[in-house]
Amino acid sequence: MLKLNRAMLGKLLVVAVLMFGFGYALIPVYKHMCELLGINVLTQTDGTVTYDKNTQIDQSRKITIEFDGNSQGPWRFRPTKRSVEVHPGELTTVMYEVVNTQNRTVQAQAIPSFAPQLVMQHFKKVECFCFKQQTLQANEAKQMPVVFYIDPALPRDVKTMTLSYTFFEIAGTQAVAAK
Repeated sequence: MLKLNRAMLGKLLVVAVLMFGFGYALIPVYKHMCELLGINVLTQTDGTVTYDKNTQIDQSRKITIEFDGNSQGPWRFRPTKRSVEVHPGELTTVMYEVVNTQNRTVQAQAIPSFAPQLVMQHFKKVECFCFKQQTLQANEAKQMPVVFYIDPALPRDVKTMTLSYTFFEIAGTQAVAAK
């Protein structure tokens, strides 16, 4: 019986080693097969990478976007640029700066508003500090991005729009910080 168990253990070890070897060899075999067939190629073989031009950008017009920052609380809040000119469909990043002037940690939230009101549905934010609450340590300064594009379906008569944020302390945070 002991002899049979040892034989079985030997066979299982051989099978385990073969399975490990097969799994290890499968990665380069898979990569080689993909290169030969031209599928799932992550990089070009000549080392150059080209990007297709975004054909959804409307080069025929520009929109001026003005930025504003209002604060309700213990900080300074402002956009780092007052305005930018963009083509509809063009991805753009604008930074807002906030400085907590207090000697305590505060939590805050930014609420956007648009003028004229009809542009709100055409202003597409990809990333924004307004998506979540912000925690600012005592005397901390932060640069916060807004990444956006303007939907090319924006009516042609709109030439200028304003994005304004009101940055305010979240109720109840001050009492928690004082405890």
